[in-house]
Amino acid sequence: MRIVHLSTSDSGGGAFRAAFRLHSGLRRLGHDSKMLVLKRGSGDTDVIALRPRRDFFGRTARQFRARRIGRDYDGYRATLPAGIEPFSDDRSEHAGEIVRQLPQCDVINLHWIGGGFLDHPSFFADYPKHVPLVWRLADMGALTGGCHYDQGCGKFAARCGACPQLGSNDDNDLSRRVWLRKTRALSQIGPGGLHVVGTSRWIAGETKRSSLLGKFPVSVIPNGLDVAEFAPRDKNFSRDLWNIPRDAAVVLFAAESIANVRKGFSHLAQAVANMRGVENLLLVSVGGGTCDLPAGLPYQSLGRVNNDRMLSTIYSAADVFVIPSLQESFGQTVIESLACGTPVVGFASGGIVDMVRPGQTGWLAPAGDTNALREAIETALRDRERRIAMSPVCRQIAVEEYSLDVQARAYAQLYETLLARVKSAAAMAPDPPLLPNRPAVMSD
Repeated sequence: MRIVHLSTSDSGGGAFRAAFRLHSGLRRLGHDSKMLVLKRGSGDTDVIALRPRRDFFGRTARQFRARRIGRDYDGYRATLPAGIEPFSDDRSEHAGEIVRQLPQCDVINLHWIGGGFLDHPSFFADYPKHVPLVWRLADMGALTGGCHYDQGCGKFAARCGACPQLGSNDDNDLSRRVWLRKTRALSQIGPGGLHVVGTSRWIAGETKRSSLLGKFPVSVIPNGLDVAEFAPRDKNFSRDLWNIPRDAAVVLFAAESIANVRKGFSHLAQAVANMRGVENLLLVSVGGGTCDLPAGLPYQSLGRVNNDRMLSTIYSAADVFVIPSLQESFGQTVIESLACGTPVVGFASGGIVDMVRPGQTGWLAPAGDTNALREAIETALRDRERRIAMSPVCRQIAVEEYSLDVQARAYAQLYETLLARVKSAAAMAPDPPLLPNRPAVMSD
């Protein structure tokens, strides 16, 4: 099969890495997989960067569209709450360039396509309608009028508007206008033309509630990862590598940015700061950004780390990994930790509950309950024998349920099912009517 993945990037954040991993898994199975991206970060020759038009008219049109999109957003900059994900418009300065540069393919798989990449109005109007679309939801962005997580707002089930993440009280604000344009764009997809993939039961359920995508079929296929790259490493070696004391009780946190409120780092920091009776406690983080920390908190930041093999040594250096996200469609870091044999403590939110299974792979606390989170971490750190017993179970579940091969085969099967339906529908379509015979026109 020829598959083209559309993703804003192929590296960096978890959503982009997940898209690239699926692309790589399909290549391993022998499929012709390519990625078309706005920003290319890997050296993979099958990842193609979008080429903006360089001629005078192309540059002028692109600049005009960019200014118009930016002008619509500028009015909300003063009211934006702190610590939230960017708001994504449905339009792009590149307009129809994606369709024009789309490689020949049998299936198109959408991933995270915000940040000025995919232009909804032109793409859904002009993409080849005989090609099935699959949309893997990395977050809630496809379901809303612009936010990537609604933080419990729930307006995506109706028509958006008065968006809390714009700091808006206007029902006809930018989120409503984006929602209306998305509605018109998606109406151009024919019956059976789009299949949504949720990475967890939670995001699949939110999709069914969505006023934008709720009419389309949805399946659950978890993300996958290379379990050879993410594997248990020697703990002492891993700690020495990162200058982490061998005798520390290490609590690990990882996110693209610790400043993102939804990721819950402040809850974790407070929980660790209030811990008593755990000797040599150390909170370690991976990721960018800064956050106010409680006074006296033993803390070590490792910054951003994008190499999978190096990340595996960090997970192996930890006694427990904690994911205190308040909303999470999946939680890529959870399966990374499990694959390295490190148990996980997390808030019972979103897709986290699919992977953090109490008594098997870790401990759960009610979402947002900092005291319960602290108690769960204390339990994990104090019960060394339990952690040691959990480690091989974590690894086994990661290999059996979240390996790249398992994920890629599930997608390949979905693609084949969708292509079979397309062929069946084409075979049952009536033949075009024959033109009536007309007498030949004789010339002198």
